[in-house]
Amino acid sequence: MGSDGKPRCRWCDAAPEFLAYHDSEWGFPVSDDHRLFEKLSLESFQSGLSWRTILAKRENFRAAFHDFDFDRIARFTGRDLTRLLKDEGIVRHRGKIESVINNARQAQALVKREGSLAAFVWRYEPNMKQLAEPQTVSTSAESLALSKDLKKLGWKFIGPTTVYAFMQAMGLVNDHVEGCVIRDKVERARKKFRRPGR
Repeated sequence: MGSDGKPRCRWCDAAPEFLAYHDSEWGFPVSDDHRLFEKLSLESFQSGLSWRTILAKRENFRAAFHDFDFDRIARFTGRDLTRLLKDEGIVRHRGKIESVINNARQAQALVKREGSLAAFVWRYEPNMKQLAEPQTVSTSAESLALSKDLKKLGWKFIGPTTVYAFMQAMGLVNDHVEGCVIRDKVERARKKFRRPGR
């Protein structure tokens, strides 16, 4: 039960920052390419760390990576890498920073071929029968497939667990638990949502 007396997913009580994120973002469908790229990038940074750490630094990440405009990030040079490695406001992991720059270039290529990152990603939405029940797992057949296909296209730091967390957050699945006050709101938003590329 939240402070307002309404039931929510248990995890959103773990840190004060989680409540607003849970109630207004997590699970609501997203079709904006920059937001999708941001989430894929932040989930990669989160690997091995807590989401609370990443969420607390999210505005710093946005400033450092130009609001995750992958066209700008794709032009990053060694000087940008050095700048990012010195930025105490973000996670200074060389491999993860390099992967964001690499993935920005791959995102550009994907958009040229597919029309948008959103059109590509939303092809991996599970069917409605699979979406009927909230999941208690950290991967799915779809996250495995999306991870595998992105890796084939040259993306890095994009394993199936990272991809599943991305799918949960961006509304490709509704994993709010039964009885959560936000679950039905997300379901209504998903019903109204126009899938990109369809």
